[in-house]
Amino acid sequence: MSTREASDRDDPVIETLDQLAAPMAAGEKPRAAWRIGTEHEKFVYDTGDHHAPSYDEDGGIRDLLMALEEFGWEPILEGGKVIAMKGSDGTVSLEPAGQLELSGAPLETLHQTCAETGRHLAQVKTIGDRIGKGYLGLGMWPDKTRSELPLMPKGRYDIMTRHMPRVGSLGLDMMLRTCTIQVNLDYSSEADMVQKFRTSLALQPLATALFANSPFTEGKPNGMLSYRSHIWSDTDPARTGMLPFVFEDGFGYERYVDYMLDVPMYFVFREGKYIDAAGLSFRDFLKGELSVLPGEKPRESDWIDHLSTAFPEVRLKSFLEMRGADGGPWNRICALPALWVGLLYDQGALDAAWDLVKGWDMEGRETLRSSVPKMSLDAPLPGGGTLRDIAGEVLDIARGGLAARGKLNASGDNETGYLEPLAEIVASGKVPAQRLLDLYNGEWQRDLSRIYKVKSF
Repeated sequence: MSTREASDRDDPVIETLDQLAAPMAAGEKPRAAWRIGTEHEKFVYDTGDHHAPSYDEDGGIRDLLMALEEFGWEPILEGGKVIAMKGSDGTVSLEPAGQLELSGAPLETLHQTCAETGRHLAQVKTIGDRIGKGYLGLGMWPDKTRSELPLMPKGRYDIMTRHMPRVGSLGLDMMLRTCTIQVNLDYSSEADMVQKFRTSLALQPLATALFANSPFTEGKPNGMLSYRSHIWSDTDPARTGMLPFVFEDGFGYERYVDYMLDVPMYFVFREGKYIDAAGLSFRDFLKGELSVLPGEKPRESDWIDHLSTAFPEVRLKSFLEMRGADGGPWNRICALPALWVGLLYDQGALDAAWDLVKGWDMEGRETLRSSVPKMSLDAPLPGGGTLRDIAGEVLDIARGGLAARGKLNASGDNETGYLEPLAEIVASGKVPAQRLLDLYNGEWQRDLSRIYKVKSF
């Protein structure tokens, strides 16, 4: 989730509706300037007893963050407490229960992305070895109840924690018990954004299936392969889902603005503090009628904040954000951007991927989305068949797109190799969660504590 550094008190007040679409239009870039931004989260645990460390305890999350100073990272403070670290590789920040996230820098190639990931993991593992902390690469805590998890000292998390139970039964699980991998990608024009948005939104369930890695809850199988994905079905319907309007004629920046104006607010950031505006209307804010700030109209930074509070399967800000994948190991952190860059950053690949999904109806897309957390590659496609039937073809399209980019590393290798973990999943027919269940029911003899050894970075 976003990390704020200042109140932006002097930024412009929103006077016209054109200002609401401006951040999206400002994201347009020529192809040569397209970049890759990868975000990945991991669970932090104590290597002695596997508890999730609190912020303040000795060797806890605060100490972990501050130890990154030895690698050149600088602290970001909120209320006098460090909540993130910033550096040349982006930002290391905290999810609500202390999940550690790297929001990587915008990079040109997947080679750079994977190197960035490697640097970050080496740094946090060096610190972890010293202070007795390990890191799990999964989509959901396999054994922790909500009550066993701490809450980090970020004002927006206090607001969200109070609000989530009002709008869904699983929102607190989303906050406290999940980890994801995400990738942020650019577009050249409104039309390019629309084609990329539609294609990636339709195919997001395939990413969910290939990265499914959350089959356990509170120490036992939960009946799902991606429980993290299932959680979004009952988090907050006003700000989640498959966004049917994206596939309608006339979709563009203005239509997304209309959607965001109907997404209830969470907060307003003023003087370094979060003001609780949960459930209130940004439309009222535009009229100066927000009850918590009567007479005040929003600034452009308030709108940027608000854009970060919707959680659909694909999100639009000044870039497109792919949100369908469970957390996982290093090679899958590199594989997710490889999949989407391959599909979306070469026009021939993008056209081929869109041709594959453009005939799907909305009912079929919704059924696919709701089926995939449990069924994974066996989830039904609109019009017949299953995800398994198109997975190899989609990877072939992505592979062709990466080859066409021609981005080579020092050894002369292109970017296609980063797709290999996904190719292995398709070839075997088993997604990561199914392999974990096989271990749990077999070699582990249902002793889930063994997952810490197998799935730690």
